Amino acid sequence: MEILLLFFKTILLRPYVFAFLAAFLVSAIALIGWPRTWRFWLISWITAFVCEFSSTRNGIPFGWYFYNGSTVGQELYFSNIPFMDSISFSFLLFASYCLALLLLLPVQSSSCADTTSRLPDLKFDLPLRTSWPVFALTILLFAFIDMVIDPVALRGDRWFLGKIYYYPDPGVHFGVPMANYVGWAVVGAISLLIYFPLDRRLQHPLPDHRPSTTHRLLLGGGLYYGVLAFNLAMTFWIGETLQGTTGLLMYVPVTAILLLRLLAPATQSA
Repeated sequence: MEILLLFFKTILLRPYVFAFLAAFLVSAIALIGWPRTWRFWLISWITAFVCEFSSTRNGIPFGWYFYNGSTVGQELYFSNIPFMDSISFSFLLFASYCLALLLLLPVQSSSCADTTSRLPDLKFDLPLRTSWPVFALTILLFAFIDMVIDPVALRGDRWFLGKIYYYPDPGVHFGVPMANYVGWAVVGAISLLIYFPLDRRLQHPLPDHRPSTTHRLLLGGGLYYGVLAFNLAMTFWIGETLQGTTGLLMYVPVTAILLLRLLAPATQSA
């Protein structure tokens, strides 16, 4: 009963996290179905929790950092790790996966494509969606977004997150050690190295991808940019202009490439 009460307190304290979690569930179920969704979530959550548990005790793989326990009794913790923190890895990894697929998946041939859509219809074949290029780009995008998230989270005492953790040795990237981003890449790599082979073995059919896979991938891509926009907004709100501008400029090339890929077929057919 106490765990259930703390869970509801966590929802009330962190509604934005659970809004992103709900968006993940909707987009993931639409794209890969429930059997794959719960496995993806469980694998990535357990991996993130184990890595955080390890890093707060021996500095591997994120480097040394510590939760200060300032919200104990206000939200759910597993050991010394806030639940909301570890579940964030799951929806961010899925959002990164969707964005990587939007950037890398080949377009269906014109004979198979949905001609009523102005967007390219991307192929979601198993060998393509579990390929090494998708694996590598997902990990890169996953670590990339934390370069926006972690610096503003570290300043949580200046907005409604609160000061919940600290680095004993502040790093060069707005106080965040570079080892932290390596840790994010490790979490992403381990999670996908477990999930991709599982995806290849699962016999559960995918949901019907009509009108196109692209529309469903855009839900996950929208989640990625939603989290990005939220954290950039918090960064500018607390007055960290240089930090926010740096984060914004990081995503100009990625966004330009994505828009060119999605809108070029429509431009050509106009």
